[in-house]
Amino acid sequence: MPWIQIKLNATADNAEAIGDMLMEETGAVSVTFLDAQDTPVFEPLPGETRLWGDTDVVGLYDAETDMNFVLEMLKNSPLIADDFAYKVEQLEDKDWEREWMENFHPMRFGRRLWICPSWREAPEPDAVNVMLDPGLAFGTGTHPTTSLCLEWLDGQDLAGKTVIDFGCGSGILAIAALKLGAEKVIGIDIDPQAILASRDNAERNGVADKLELFLPQDQPEGLTADVVVANILAGPLRELSPVIKSLVKDNGLLAISGVLETQAEDVASFYSDEIRLDPIAAREEWCRIAGQKA
Repeated sequence: MPWIQIKLNATADNAEAIGDMLMEETGAVSVTFLDAQDTPVFEPLPGETRLWGDTDVVGLYDAETDMNFVLEMLKNSPLIADDFAYKVEQLEDKDWEREWMENFHPMRFGRRLWICPSWREAPEPDAVNVMLDPGLAFGTGTHPTTSLCLEWLDGQDLAGKTVIDFGCGSGILAIAALKLGAEKVIGIDIDPQAILASRDNAERNGVADKLELFLPQDQPEGLTADVVVANILAGPLRELSPVIKSLVKDNGLLAISGVLETQAEDVASFYSDEIRLDPIAAREEWCRIAGQKA
């Protein structure tokens, strides 16, 4: 169906209140906060809406919405300055799910690993192919952080190893590890949708019997593995560094990602006391930090 959106400039002080007004009083079906200065914020804490300097508030409406009514509500709101800047535009009517599916192509990582959409044929049937449908969970291989982790896994000897995927999302890293020879993988995620997506993708790839999935509160005590991967965000990687390091067996391997180049040295410092770190790998401003536990 067609949509109309309005974008208006706000500040960190009033953006959330304006967003609430758009939802509750003007009928917006969704509200998004964007940095007007194009400085993304990558790591809000759970349950937190992180706002910053000059913020654009974007409200999305059904195309039949009377935008004059919306503008009048905004002009009469004490939250809005008299000379506020705004832009109203109609969005092209697209089948967004179908368009996303058509643009998700098979991708190769390292020497032998392919990530293939479940609705397409694998280009190299004899390669290590992970057939993926991410569902509502993060992880298709298109993001640099995921691709950095996939390439790292492809370069490891995982035969007979136990792997922990901390923040498993769609299960892409967990399933890749199993396809690359891991004996068992344990996936952990705070999002039940991620557990569901990981389980579905594991069944699709015929490895569900080797994948154990847990919400954090349900995971066994004393859990450790030969290899640990965590593709999450810089904030949680810092805050949870003691937990993540404790998951790695002595002489085990660790790879973490979801870290910007500007954050990499700081995040690495939380791990260097126990992990002999390799040179940091970077791609498109994102980094992978990896090494071996002493």
